[in-house]
Amino acid sequence: MNYNLLIDNLTNPALLFFVLGIVAVYLKSDLEIPANSSKFISLYLLFAIGFKGGQALSHEGLTVEIGWSMLFGISISSIIPIYTFFILKRKLNVYDAGAIAAAYGSVSAVTFVTAISYLESQQLSLHGHMVAIMALMESPSIVIGLILISIFNKDTSNKINKKSAIAHSFTNGSVLLILGSLLIGFLANAKQAEGIKPFTNDLFKGFLAIFLLDIGITSGRKLKAFFSFGLFPILFAIVIPIINGCIIAIISAYVTHDIANRFMFAVLAASASYIAVPAAMNISVPKANPGLFLPMALAVTFPINITIGLPIYFLIVQST
Repeated sequence: MNYNLLIDNLTNPALLFFVLGIVAVYLKSDLEIPANSSKFISLYLLFAIGFKGGQALSHEGLTVEIGWSMLFGISISSIIPIYTFFILKRKLNVYDAGAIAAAYGSVSAVTFVTAISYLESQQLSLHGHMVAIMALMESPSIVIGLILISIFNKDTSNKINKKSAIAHSFTNGSVLLILGSLLIGFLANAKQAEGIKPFTNDLFKGFLAIFLLDIGITSGRKLKAFFSFGLFPILFAIVIPIINGCIIAIISAYVTHDIANRFMFAVLAASASYIAVPAAMNISVPKANPGLFLPMALAVTFPINITIGLPIYFLIVQST
């Protein structure tokens, strides 16, 4: 393995701010990002990647490869929750298995954003259609997870509200903002879009660093209680995402030969949702334990991906 890739990633300022957040919790510091500021920054990041993606997509044009790429992304998001559900069901109840499977089939916008920064450090740029694919991959796993819970749930007195959850999966704020920003970026006149470029481009990495500091603080707080669930959830949250990312990094070569696109597919397959899926499951599957699936995605899988996952996936797409 190319250790320079790993060292470069571990010394990335954004990642180091994430670590600082975890350290602050364990030092019992009062360091905190105000809730309103944190929400603004998360909205800004989604807006920026959506708008930049739309601008890039407007110059790409729609091709057969992009069409196949979109279908490939939706397939990933539909298949991962099916096989992970049956692994999880061996150790957990149906509700938790379905919620966790949905989370790991869906994607993490913050991991995606961090991967964009990693791509730039490798002198590569994101293609606009990958932003659209990320948004399309948010919802299918939620639907699959709900279907699996319905099929294997033997308690008829606890029927899940599929209609509300499916509607929420498509109107979720993060999905709506990134799709809306993508469309606006696609339609915007290039000359007029140049006027907000300093906001969408120049400030991006600084906002990302502060946001990851906040995520680090949140992760540190959730890790404390999470260890009481035993080794299985921890091992699952480490091993399964790495396997997913490595497999997709290899087979994505049959869909596209572009290294940046293959890398982003691997990142999306390896990431786990801790925003859209928890919100949907909270509405429709209240019996699923957020104290289990939320820390798995946020406090274990996320740091594993941004520390060792990104260089591993990048190395695979470079060598295959």
